[in-house]
Amino acid sequence: NEYKSYLRFDDMNNAPVKEESLASRPRRGTFLWQTAHTRDRNVWFKCRCGEGRCALELRFNPVVTLCSIVIVSAFVVWCIIDSKNAGDSFSLAKTWITNKFTWLYIGSQDAWAVVIIFIYCSKYGKVKLGRDEDEPEYNHVTWFTMLFACGVGVGLFFYGVAEPVWHYTLKSRYTMDRYAPDNKIAQNAINLTFYHWGIHGWVVYVLVGMLLGIVTFRKGMPMTMKSCFYPLIGDHIYSWPGDAIDILSVITTLFGVCTSLGLGVIQVNAGMNYINENIEKNTKNQVIIIWCITSVATISVVSGLGKGIRRISEVCFTVGMFIMVAVFFLSDPWYLLNLFTQSLGYYIQWIIEVGTHSDAFEMSVPSYGGKDRFREFEDTTSDGPNTWMNSWTIFYWGWWISWSPFVGMFIAKISKGRTIREFVNGSLTAPVLYSFLWMVIFGGTGIRQERLSAKSGLCCANWSPYITSGTEDRLQIGSDLFINPAQVQKADDWNYLCKDLKCSPCAQHLINLAKAGSIKQLTNFTTDLTITETFSSFYRSIQGTRSRFGMISADKGLSRLSCFGTDDMWFAMMYTFGEIGPFLSGFSMFAIVLYFVTSSDSGSLIIDIISANGDQEPPVLQRLFWALVEGATATALLVAGGNASLKALQTASVITGLPYTILLCFMCTSLWRALAIETGDINPLGPDFGIGLLDPFTRLRPKLWLQFIQEIFLTPITVYKVQKKLNDSTTGVCMGILSFVCWLSFVLLLIATYITPVTELAALALVFYFFFVTLVTATRVTVRFAVSINGNAIEDFFAVVLMYPGVSLQLKETLFGVGPSIMMPALIPDEDGLAENHVNENQV
Repeated sequence: NEYKSYLRFDDMNNAPVKEESLASRPRRGTFLWQTAHTRDRNVWFKCRCGEGRCALELRFNPVVTLCSIVIVSAFVVWCIIDSKNAGDSFSLAKTWITNKFTWLYIGSQDAWAVVIIFIYCSKYGKVKLGRDEDEPEYNHVTWFTMLFACGVGVGLFFYGVAEPVWHYTLKSRYTMDRYAPDNKIAQNAINLTFYHWGIHGWVVYVLVGMLLGIVTFRKGMPMTMKSCFYPLIGDHIYSWPGDAIDILSVITTLFGVCTSLGLGVIQVNAGMNYINENIEKNTKNQVIIIWCITSVATISVVSGLGKGIRRISEVCFTVGMFIMVAVFFLSDPWYLLNLFTQSLGYYIQWIIEVGTHSDAFEMSVPSYGGKDRFREFEDTTSDGPNTWMNSWTIFYWGWWISWSPFVGMFIAKISKGRTIREFVNGSLTAPVLYSFLWMVIFGGTGIRQERLSAKSGLCCANWSPYITSGTEDRLQIGSDLFINPAQVQKADDWNYLCKDLKCSPCAQHLINLAKAGSIKQLTNFTTDLTITETFSSFYRSIQGTRSRFGMISADKGLSRLSCFGTDDMWFAMMYTFGEIGPFLSGFSMFAIVLYFVTSSDSGSLIIDIISANGDQEPPVLQRLFWALVEGATATALLVAGGNASLKALQTASVITGLPYTILLCFMCTSLWRALAIETGDINPLGPDFGIGLLDPFTRLRPKLWLQFIQEIFLTPITVYKVQKKLNDSTTGVCMGILSFVCWLSFVLLLIATYITPVTELAALALVFYFFFVTLVTATRVTVRFAVSINGNAIEDFFAVVLMYPGVSLQLKETLFGVGPSIMMPALIPDEDGLAENHVNENQV
């Protein structure tokens, strides 16, 4: 390998001190683009038995692989042994995250979207994910189908009908407004669905995929998540920080995929039950479905990206498109076209408000004292539920983020040779518009169906247990109760319909319809019935629709969708399309399975790549192992605790999404720096701090450890020395005293918090810590400007917040240790073979 060489100059007399290669220079906070690959510094376990095509080979990172297996196994064992407490603990953790970090989830999604849009519109949009001469491997259609099938999976089926209907019918900050027109509530339901499936969701995939594409295909880094942080921490990615990033990525991906797998299995089982009620909803059937999907996914993973995943993606996208177009024409296409146009404009108009709303008042204190403020309704009756954000937006953002490692890596893997603008158009603009069209067609049809069924009198009455186990005595009691409930003395056997001689509003409503001769609205009978015939026909109509009587019409052309669960709602709507309904339901299950196979096999492949240090062609045995781990994890959780364990797993994906949110924020900075260096806005060989923030933790130098510990207590002294050297003695004394007072106050108040019952002292301690951080940040900014080091005050602030002793040691080493170093590149031949010096006069 050939490396560029550089000269290191002393800052005092510009005398050359040392000449060495870039390969031997420890990379800290700067990104050194290289013309050749560095040597492989990853940790490997390699084993090969046999020769030729029958050889068994293993090739992986033992730290990442074994730690991931141990953590996942411990989680599964915990759920098996104590599933109830596990579920409760995860629910409490999810609630805590919602209460404390909603602002982070909401705000970070907005920030990422702004960054991606700016990059798209700037000169960076012309940069290729690969070398300038690279061409895309897949055509536009195949590329889009693969990234879309991997990116959303079965979620569009699971929530395509259910989410708009739930937003329309359940309590939220919109439906609690009693003065809001119903049409506006319906439009808000579509808009909220757009929000959860729009730019804010897909942007996490774009961020990860874009950064990975640059560092992997353009600069030759290994395709693994730790490579995304090379622009920030350099060669430290080959140490424990990089392994920790990959371990978190593996766990996050596995939980995200298993969450989707569990939800999809439940929906497929529900679809089978809807088509044939003899097929029960139970764990046994769900386990069978899991392993059927896993088997197909395993075959696809073993066959590789080009043969397996590509073809399945194309097929499942085509199947989904067929169902969407069919529903479009079977429903009211003119209504849907109007709704799409209207909803798109509504989304553009309200995206800033919806995208920044965090239910601050709903999750704080209810609106007591309404009458004192001349409100016309009782206290708290107009409040939205304080759990809505936890159930919807936070769950969605945690779920999207938990999928970002493997989806981002997957779309980067298939996007080589495309410019950033092409990449954003294909992985953000097109998927968002397609998702919007999907949600309008299925969600809009669902809301329309909800209104039509309500008009016909359908409602949520659950009396099927009485009917399915009916006896002659029960029928006689039911007949008497039907004719005149007040004459019935014994109603114990009728509790499913009416309890204590009091019928539920829905049950009484249906009985009144039948008594009035309007039974034809609910059955296949076309003539009015006399009161003596009413109960018999009423009973026969219940038997015809069985457990769904009252929720669907006898011909199944109408369905009160809000009476069904999320897993049933899709199939309930499919059956409203007459004779073609059963076909659409069966075809939908086929599509769901295919989408799950695509998500499962791509997830298994990406997990294997991460655990194999970015090896894009890991051994087949390892692919098989991770595919089976996914199925085994979901199976163990289902068998152990059923829905309780799956709920814990869903919550786990949200919890793992929290630390990944922080990592994604760092990825934004890394992406910005990589593009700035690539386009020449930043010189990667310019001045740098004398030591990196992570050096004390990744380099085996006891002296650094000792100095780091000392700086926990001596940072104010370092501030004094630095300010005195760069400014004057007065400034140094003032900054030193202020930083010492703030630091000492923070420590004393923090100690007092634990030894006294006055908990408010903790807040006061944080106030002093904030001012201490501000003073240290100002000192770091001063050093940065004095030595002309790349960076900004925001980076300095967060560096001090997270690791102020490391920043203090960094400043001391820069000014009083080896000194600020200016890295001077040697003459590098250009394309014409002429020597060119890439340093400007100011740097010299």
